[in-house]
Amino acid sequence: MKSGSACAATAIFMLAASTASFAATSPTTIHVTLTGEGGSDMAIKLDQSTVKAGKVTFDVTNEAMGEDHEMVLVRLKDKNQTIPVIKDKHRVDESKLKSMGEVADLKPGDHGTLTATLKPGAYELMCNVKGHYEAGMHTVLTVTK
Repeated sequence: MKSGSACAATAIFMLAASTASFAATSPTTIHVTLTGEGGSDMAIKLDQSTVKAGKVTFDVTNEAMGEDHEMVLVRLKDKNQTIPVIKDKHRVDESKLKSMGEVADLKPGDHGTLTATLKPGAYELMCNVKGHYEAGMHTVLTVTK
């Protein structure tokens, strides 16, 4: 039979092991800010532009005052990949890309999340509302090993 202090030590060890296991599997969170109004600069801002491979949660907020936005996550072949834009529609041709998901239809002040498992490589985050990609609403996220 174990003594009280041995039982307590075992319980503390098990708690520490389960906490470490949880921390290793919990997703990294990237805070994404969508900004810009028609006629002004538009941007997607990340609080970190490089993360380790694994589960990543994108915490997305539309900080525009009067403009709807979205965030589409696309896996790139490489960080210099050209994104196909349909000129007469002023939108990216998403059918030519590998989408990893999106947070769509964010009204001004709205918030949403997307969780994806990312492999090492380059990813584009973009707003594909008409004209917004062309206005600069895109950025690259680098995922390392």
